[in-house]
Amino acid sequence: MRAYFAPIQLAHAPRFFLQRGAVRQHYEVPARAEALLASCHALGLTVTAPPPTERAALEAVHDARYLDFLRDGPAAWAALDGAGAEMVPNLHPSPEMLATGGRIPAHVVGQLGWYTADTACPITADTWPAALAAAECALAAAGDAAAGRHAYALARPPGHHAYAARAGGHCYINNAALAAERLRALGATRVGVLDIDSHHGNGTQGIFWTRDDVVFASVHGDPGQYYPFYTGHAGEVGAGPGAGCTLNLPLPRGSGDDAWLAAIAGALALLRRCRVDALVVSLGFDASADEPLGFLSVTPDGFARAGAAIGALGVPCALIQEGGYNVAALGMLLARFLEGLG
Repeated sequence: MRAYFAPIQLAHAPRFFLQRGAVRQHYEVPARAEALLASCHALGLTVTAPPPTERAALEAVHDARYLDFLRDGPAAWAALDGAGAEMVPNLHPSPEMLATGGRIPAHVVGQLGWYTADTACPITADTWPAALAAAECALAAAGDAAAGRHAYALARPPGHHAYAARAGGHCYINNAALAAERLRALGATRVGVLDIDSHHGNGTQGIFWTRDDVVFASVHGDPGQYYPFYTGHAGEVGAGPGAGCTLNLPLPRGSGDDAWLAAIAGALALLRRCRVDALVVSLGFDASADEPLGFLSVTPDGFARAGAAIGALGVPCALIQEGGYNVAALGMLLARFLEGLG
């Protein structure tokens, strides 16, 4: 199996993280990628830098003005008097604002609130190059999957909370959505996206909400008590042509291997019924029982069994790295999952 990674992904090093009213050290640190990269080498995977991508591939998922903001916003921010080192929003447009004529402002502070969902995605001049490289890793992995081979994108920063025009939850570009679009462009009739990160893949769901050529299934902690809180409930099934092509399987706090694997089995059953011919896996390791932002309690053996269940679907997989913040455990969890996948 080939793994894709670019060293520039390490330059993005967000610091600001607001948790329950306290400013803490950010969890999405470069050491995450370093641990996963070391595991790839230990497993004997061929680690390759992804080729550059064309702008059109990004715009197949993301709004062009949003991409420009990620690229150019830090320079406008730095020109402000008293600007901090990181772009962190201090307001967002409320539904009432949007319902009464709210629109994108010209000022970078207003744009920052418009293009972000929360404060967990600080932006600096290093963010765009890292996010672009992560996207290129996902696109390269999708190319391998289109050729019938499993591949792993060591995508950092992660992507599944990013909407078409909004960052959030440590995510800026939706790498899994890009991979699914690339697989469609390369001939897949119907693509499955299976998100096993412990947080609901709200951005991916939003991007494919009305589509029937991409089937989205997410297994995650109950959003009634866990980020992203507002989406990921069992009744969310898609709309229009996409009705029935979204499946959410939220789990109670503390759920372990049996409940988690049963939910994954349910997601895989939908993907089989829909006859997907390629699969994108949003591969988060934050369902681990040892996760610092923990909600679920999955063991390393559970990740190996999940890999085996996904491999039994019998379609090529583009594995896209999402969350997981216990740096000491990440490499081992990746190894166990790939052991199961085969």
